[in-house]
Amino acid sequence: MKTLVFIETDNGAAVASSWEALGAGLTLGGEVAALVIGAGVADVAAEAGARGAGKVYSIDDASRALFDLDFYAADVKAVLSQSGADAFLASHTGNGRDLAAAVGFDLSAGVIADCLALSADGGKLKGVRPIYSGSILADATASGPVQIATIRPRAASPAPNIGGSAEVAAVTPTAGASPVVVENVERAETGEISLTDASIIVSGGRGVAKDPELGFKLIGELADTLGAAVGASRAAVDAGFIPYKHQVGQTGKVVRPDLYIACGISGAVQHLAGMGSSKVIVAINKDSESPIFSVANYGIVGDLFEVVPALTAAAKAKL
Repeated sequence: MKTLVFIETDNGAAVASSWEALGAGLTLGGEVAALVIGAGVADVAAEAGARGAGKVYSIDDASRALFDLDFYAADVKAVLSQSGADAFLASHTGNGRDLAAAVGFDLSAGVIADCLALSADGGKLKGVRPIYSGSILADATASGPVQIATIRPRAASPAPNIGGSAEVAAVTPTAGASPVVVENVERAETGEISLTDASIIVSGGRGVAKDPELGFKLIGELADTLGAAVGASRAAVDAGFIPYKHQVGQTGKVVRPDLYIACGISGAVQHLAGMGSSKVIVAINKDSESPIFSVANYGIVGDLFEVVPALTAAAKAKL
C-alpha cells in the first residue's frame, strides 16, 4: 500500500493533528509520503521527513497561503497521480474533511470520515468511526481507485520526530482561477489552547446560570491551573454566557481529550456526542440524576461554585 498524508498548515506552521494523521499512516505499513501545501512551508516539509515520511511533496507558493478548496483539491489529485498512492489520509479538521470529501467526489472514491482507529486489511483501509452520536462504533472500508480517510484529532499518536530526512519534491501548483476570493482574514485571539488539540478540557454549562461571569471565571482559573482549554455546552453558549468558539457538542467542536471536566452540564445527547470519547470524564453537578453521570468515570454531586475552587486549590497545591 502507498499512502499519501496531507500535512495541513496554518500561517506557515503545521496543524498539530496532521502529525497524528502521519502517525496513523505509518502504522499501516508500506510506503508513506507526505504532502505539504502552503506558503513558506519549507520547515514543515523538512519536519515531515524527520517524522518518518519516506518522501515529501511540497507545494510552497503564495497562492496557497490560505486554504482554498478548489486549488487544494486539484493539487491533491495531481500529487496522488504523480506519487501513485492508493490511499489518502488527512486530519478531521474543518479543512481536512472538506478536502477529503471534495477529492473523494472527484475521484469517485469512498471516504471513511472521523476515524477513531485505522488499519490496513488485505490492502484495504479499515476505519473505526462513531455513528448515532457516538453510541455505536462501526467498522468501515473504502472503495474506489483511491481509499480516503480522515482521522479525528487526538485519536492517534503523532509521528515522533526521529531526526530523519526525506527527499523533498517541489511540485508546481495546479493552474486555474478559483471562484472564491478571500478579501480579509481575522484570526481569533491568540494565547488560548485549541479545544480540538487540548489534552485537558474544563467545560461549563447551564449550572453557571446564577452568576455566569463568576462561574466561567472559576472554570477559567481551573483550566489555567491544569493547562487546559475552556469549553462549554450549547445551553451556556445559547444563553450568552460564553462565545460559540468554546462550544463542545454535535453543533460545536467534537473533542477527545485525556481528561474532560464537565461543570454544571446535565449531559444532553448532543453534548455527549461531542465529548463522549474523552478518555477520562469528571462530572460536577448538583443533580445526582443528571445524564452526565452515566458516562462519567468520576462524579461529584455538588455546587460547581464550591467544588471548582476547591479543585483549583488542590491542583495548585499538587502541581
